[in-house]
This record gives sequence, C-alpha cells and structure tokens, in this order.
Amino acid sequence: MNTYNIPRDVKGEGRILFIFSTKALIYSTVGAGVGLVFYFILNLLGLGTIGMIVTVACAFIGFVIATFKVPELGAFKATKKISGESIDDVIKRAIKFRQNRKIYVYTKEEEEK
Repeated sequence: MNTYNIPRDVKGEGRILFIFSTKALIYSTVGAGVGLVFYFILNLLGLGTIGMIVTVACAFIGFVIATFKVPELGAFKATKKISGESIDDVIKRAIKFRQNRKIYVYTKEEEEK
C-alpha cells in the first residue's frame, strides 16, 4: 500500500500572534525603535504622551510596509507596473536604483538577437 501526501494550507503557520509574520514583527520592531528616539526627545520636552503616539505610529508604519502590497490604481501609471508587489520590495529596489544611477534602455534590435 502506498502513502500519499495530503496537501494542507500552511499559509498561516509562519505567523506570530496571528497577525505578525516574522518579517512584519521585525519591521514593526525597527519602526518602534525609531519611534522611541522621538519619544525620548519629546519626553525631555514634557510631551511624553505625544512621544508615545509617535512611537506607536512608527511601529504601525513598519507593520504596513512589511505586510501590505501595492494596490493597482488606474489613475497612476507607476502603480500599474508594480501592483501586487510588497511595499518593502519596491522600497528596496528604489534605494538600489538611486545608489546605482544607471538606466538600462532596451531597443528592439537587442530583443531580436
């Protein structure tokens, strides 16, 4: 008698605390770390509550960058090309492009070869 693997849904098994994937947890922690710098500065000025709000907002921004994908908006030409990709991947490519500063243009002659 043969054994067969039964496919199962393993999409959610890499998640921590149900909403955090490992990547989202790391990005949220980095965002909270950046927010803590603002918290300590604002706390010295006597604005601790505002500093805490900024810290939570930075952590949420980190979570959004790690989790959400670029939506397809018909009004913008750029979103049609990158729709469905993770926001962090788009940001990484933009940083690499700015560092490299090279633009590659392909002509029809090169495509035919």
